[in-house]
Amino acid sequence: MGVAVGDTIPLDTVAASARRKAFLHVVLPLFLVSVIAYLDRVNIAFAGLTMNKQLGFTSEIFGFGSGIFFIGYFVFEIPGAVIAERWSPRKWFARIMVTWGVAAALMAFVQTPIEFYVVRFLLGVAEASLYPVIYATVMPRWFSTRDRAAAIAVLLTSMQMSSIIGGPLAGWLLGMSVMGLSGWQVLFLLEAVPAVVLGIILAFWIVDWPKDASWLSQEEKAYLTRQFEQEVSIKRASKNHSAWSALGDPEVIRLVVIYFLWITGFWGFSYWMPTVLKALSGWSVSFIGNIVVVPFVISLLTTAYVGYSSSKRGEKRIHGAIPLFVAAIGIAVSTWTGGNPALALLLVIVTAAGVYGPFGVWWSYPTTFLSGEAAASGSALINSFGNLGGFVGPFLVGFIESRSGSFVGSYMFLAACLLASSLLMLTLRRTAPGAASIKPAEAAL
Repeated sequence: MGVAVGDTIPLDTVAASARRKAFLHVVLPLFLVSVIAYLDRVNIAFAGLTMNKQLGFTSEIFGFGSGIFFIGYFVFEIPGAVIAERWSPRKWFARIMVTWGVAAALMAFVQTPIEFYVVRFLLGVAEASLYPVIYATVMPRWFSTRDRAAAIAVLLTSMQMSSIIGGPLAGWLLGMSVMGLSGWQVLFLLEAVPAVVLGIILAFWIVDWPKDASWLSQEEKAYLTRQFEQEVSIKRASKNHSAWSALGDPEVIRLVVIYFLWITGFWGFSYWMPTVLKALSGWSVSFIGNIVVVPFVISLLTTAYVGYSSSKRGEKRIHGAIPLFVAAIGIAVSTWTGGNPALALLLVIVTAAGVYGPFGVWWSYPTTFLSGEAAASGSALINSFGNLGGFVGPFLVGFIESRSGSFVGSYMFLAACLLASSLLMLTLRRTAPGAASIKPAEAAL
């Protein structure tokens, strides 16, 4: 990768130009990938408003089927992340998107609980390792430790963007019938197509390394290459992790526990939010599909601000803990609204802003002390075990509701998980090993 930086262009100018181009040619395509990924994840939350009744699915069946997606994710997360690191992130992304598009389309044809469980599991298998490869393999090659939180925060506003697009679309589609297909079936088929199309395009759009980017100047290639190499060498000097040793690192294990608790609350809230909001407000399916745009727009702005603020101040723990604490309060109070729809919506807004807010900060943390295959396997471990909470949260909400006839108990459980995650976030190191030694402005000298 040895590319020399020329002497004629000021380093700050090269750095700013390289960063701007990386946002356009790396963050933008991955943003689109993530929008589609979350469309194919959360469409089940809206489809359930009519699918469950038509297919006779109970709350327990729906909760189990929603959550089993993450079991498939868990099984194939670490192998997929290591394969992408050794092979090619670009080609791995293309494989992921085409296979998950096919699995997403199959959701339109499920009729029994077993079929529902199998297809949801396969969707998780297809998508496994997508985000660890983005966070741990791709982002460090293009962004410095300091810039990474802001870049990831911008990328992860895609989660809310998918709901901003998907909510109104689902509300419109669920009320129609096309060629004998119900609205929820049309929803699954329509939202599967972009995954396959973008997967093919992606193989030609992004590149694996700065040295391969035709859209960078020689000086910019040199700057990004040396920036990455310096960061890797500093981390290795601090603690030389292998792919396997990273899995037993105490800080990685702590991140696993924090993320598990957070994601239990996150997906328990996200998958059930339209159903719970309908029960609390009495609003129609189409109105809910449109009104959920409000909490997701506000949470999008929150995610972007928290990531920007974290990058500006060089601080991660408090930027992660405060939003999760706010989310815990919001979800705990949300079932005690006294039948007031406006108050129910306000608390959904508060909860959404809190559970989404820290994502950019969170996924910039592991790569402050891990690199290469260690970063890929460590991030995959965090994401895979953490995402088991994506099974626990939705399943327990449905399980408790089916037996108690109320969402109060399950929502209090989700609130406790978010509160514990918030408090544990404060136990992370103020500065990760080696991170303080990395000086992005000098990376290409």
